[in-house]
Amino acid sequence: TARLDAKSDTYVATLPSLRLNDVRIDAEVVTRHERMLTGGFYAEISLAYDAAIAQENRGRPFGIAALREIQLSKRDVLDSLAAARRAFTTEEWKRLLLRSIGIEPEGLSERAVNAFFLRMVPFVERNYNLVELGPRGTGKSHLFQQISPYAHLISGGKATVARMFVNNATGQRGLVAQYDVVCFDEVSGVSFDQKDGVNIMKGYMESGEFSRGKESIRADGCIVLVGNFDVDVEHQQRVGHLFGPLPPEMRDDTAFMDRIHAYLPGWDVPKISRGLLTDHFGLVSDFLSECWSQLRNESRVSSLQNRVFYGGALSGRDTNAINKTVSGLLKLLYPGNGDPVPEEELEWAIRIAMEARRRVKEQQKRIGAAEFRNTHFSYVIGTEGVEKFVSTPELQNENRIGSDPLEPGQVWTISPGGLDEHAGLYRIEVNDGPGSGVRILNKPVPPAFRESVSYAEQNLYARAHQLVGDRDPRQHEFTLQLRAFDAAKSGAKLGVGALVALCSSLLRKSVRGGLIVVGEINLGGSIEPIHNPVTLAEIAVEKGASALLMPVSCRRQLFDLSDEMATKVDIQFYLDARDVLLKAVAE
Repeated sequence: TARLDAKSDTYVATLPSLRLNDVRIDAEVVTRHERMLTGGFYAEISLAYDAAIAQENRGRPFGIAALREIQLSKRDVLDSLAAARRAFTTEEWKRLLLRSIGIEPEGLSERAVNAFFLRMVPFVERNYNLVELGPRGTGKSHLFQQISPYAHLISGGKATVARMFVNNATGQRGLVAQYDVVCFDEVSGVSFDQKDGVNIMKGYMESGEFSRGKESIRADGCIVLVGNFDVDVEHQQRVGHLFGPLPPEMRDDTAFMDRIHAYLPGWDVPKISRGLLTDHFGLVSDFLSECWSQLRNESRVSSLQNRVFYGGALSGRDTNAINKTVSGLLKLLYPGNGDPVPEEELEWAIRIAMEARRRVKEQQKRIGAAEFRNTHFSYVIGTEGVEKFVSTPELQNENRIGSDPLEPGQVWTISPGGLDEHAGLYRIEVNDGPGSGVRILNKPVPPAFRESVSYAEQNLYARAHQLVGDRDPRQHEFTLQLRAFDAAKSGAKLGVGALVALCSSLLRKSVRGGLIVVGEINLGGSIEPIHNPVTLAEIAVEKGASALLMPVSCRRQLFDLSDEMATKVDIQFYLDARDVLLKAVAE
């Protein structure tokens, strides 16, 4: 450490390890390493001794001849970090950040890497509320305990309102005002000493403010809740919801959940083992934590303006939560405020943020709150971009139909089968580009499916104006793939589904979520009758569909569908190709 000796107008240093005081040091060295004046730092020094000065009255024979800092010695570190970042590619920078927190990125899955980055967001974003629940032994509290002095860990037990927020007797500010991040470890065992403790916390998580008498106090500390599942995530979803490990007063409180900006999927992080810990170089932790703390004063939300447009399912709180997560992730990747953010990295951050926020909304929906029913989160990049939907993987099942809309050009459909084949579920996936014609990627191509696609193609050309407006399908080459989800493989009688998929791809519009389209179209444009519509409806229910589009000729036969089945799927009818497209494509 150093101080100014006002009498001699010089700086003098203190070396505690040598028990030396009043050591001479140049003013230029102190200016270059300003932390000497605010608590000091560790350094290697060359110490000089001047015998002549030692003979003087009150002489200071010891002087610092040279200094090399070991610890962070100045505060203007962000410019150094930003300048260094420009020398790295994005993937190299991600690896460096992970190694700086002690994690070896080689061998980590993409989802594990994303989870580690989401853990870092509270360090760079003010008033950010994060929950991480998952298996034991994944190092959930490590980052908040070992990396940054600006974080404070509270282990399970009683948390006092006075300690967390403000002591009314003394006026002492609490942890949320003293630290950047306050983390509750083993959150299932946490409780407040006052009944209104959770309400005070809810108010703080919403506005960043809390009251002391008549005075309102503002703080910017983040709230992080981490805890463990006693069962795996699939079982947890079967027996309740993913906030199950929270304390009883928080567990089923949808208002509390709504204030959580992101739910980090702890089950995506591998258990900590020797192989997961790095032996590579990284940024020293005090430098990294100081940079992170200074990044909290900035925002990257401006980089979203006029580049990203969110879908209509997002509420104001959803938008705010996603913006905060995206801002934090972009600050981690691009610490320089003026650095351009490529579209690829912007989309990476948006998808992580939307998934983490949607996981919160899905639990609110599961509890039964009607206002959280619409969870189809989507975004569009650019004014001409395609609307893309983001789901949470734990809700998906490869063989079941989710409630989310698929990408444009993708359609669920059921083949009615034939003499030697049962009915079965398929997904048709279409992409289009410059060129002409339709190319089926399946090898070998099932002959029955080739015939259905040929009918769909000819109807698209013949009725292009009715179906796709001023777009000319003859100027596009369509590549088409059929994916089978049952024993049936022929792809027979899927012409209507193929036509809807071709139109959806060309229009850049998704088909409604949870919808199955069935039916065959002939060369003249007529819809062929289906011989087993009851079987198709039962398969649709079994596969989790919420809606089924069928030819109107099936209406009478469906009277044989059981009452139980009829209540589980919304069956709608269509008359012709234009009618089915209008009813299939999402608004």
